Amino acid sequence: MGAAAIGPLIIIGDKLGIYKAMEAKGSVTSVELAKTAGVNERYLREWLSAHAASGYIEYDDTNETFTLSPEQAFVFSNPDSPVLMTGAYYAISSMYHDVPTMEKAFKSGEGVSWGDHHSCLFCGTEKFFRPSYATNLVQNWLPSLDGVVEKLEKGAKVADVGCGHAASTMIMAKAFPNSEFIGFDFHQGSIDHAKTHAKESGLDNISFKVATAKDFPGNDYDLVTFFDCLHDMGDPVGASVHVKKSLKPDGTYMIVEPFANDTLKDNINPVGRAFYSFSTLLCTPSSMSQEVGLALGAQAGEQRLRDVAVDAGFNHFRRATETPFNLILEARP
Repeated sequence: MGAAAIGPLIIIGDKLGIYKAMEAKGSVTSVELAKTAGVNERYLREWLSAHAASGYIEYDDTNETFTLSPEQAFVFSNPDSPVLMTGAYYAISSMYHDVPTMEKAFKSGEGVSWGDHHSCLFCGTEKFFRPSYATNLVQNWLPSLDGVVEKLEKGAKVADVGCGHAASTMIMAKAFPNSEFIGFDFHQGSIDHAKTHAKESGLDNISFKVATAKDFPGNDYDLVTFFDCLHDMGDPVGASVHVKKSLKPDGTYMIVEPFANDTLKDNINPVGRAFYSFSTLLCTPSSMSQEVGLALGAQAGEQRLRDVAVDAGFNHFRRATETPFNLILEARP
């Protein structure tokens, strides 16, 4: 109950900059922190007490001070941390809002499209995935693919399918200015947000279009990427068939998926606990709202994803690298 109840407090702390203020101040009393953060001290004192009781911050009863340790800051306030977790709570809040919708879906067996969820989901998804992408995508994931970085440095054409708010697309576009990046998503609201964000960033090698994974235009891509979205699709095999048609003969299909082992018994752990919960209310309903409705789920595992690629006609498939939270898979024609 405590883990669930503190979720709204984490969102409040993120929105009001309380974690950042704690990180800057070091050990601080509730009175001192209230002045720095510009919030009411009595509310803040209760907020701090809940965090201390959760082990999310440290409390020293000799001088009644609270401290955000470097490790805790990595989770709550450091924007460059690969394990920044505050964004996940925005998405989690949308799951609570959507309980009535999912009650109906459980009974009817009908799907729930991504765009039909509460709006907290969309910004939350971006805020959750961006830190990991920023830390790993250019530094580790792309270099793990055969010959891809060299193509990107010289000038390649890239399709980022299911781009959402385009965190992944913009990270790549900024790192490889000689290449052209096109972000596709079937959700109009996400594409509108991505266009605005890209314009603000000043990137001129990036564009966005509304399209599905089975009909996005182009047949000369050096690289097609799917970041944490293939399992959400109703027809991942059909989407992968379209990817194969869109690639150059020596092109690469990059699939980034939530980390999972191939069997339930091997996924019964804290990561599986979180991802199966997200999958029940977000990923599986999304797939079931579309044609075929294969419903791979967020814990599909490498073997099922390999089967998708092989069924789509790809001859080469391998796990390029991994993190505790992601599988990075490479498929080639």
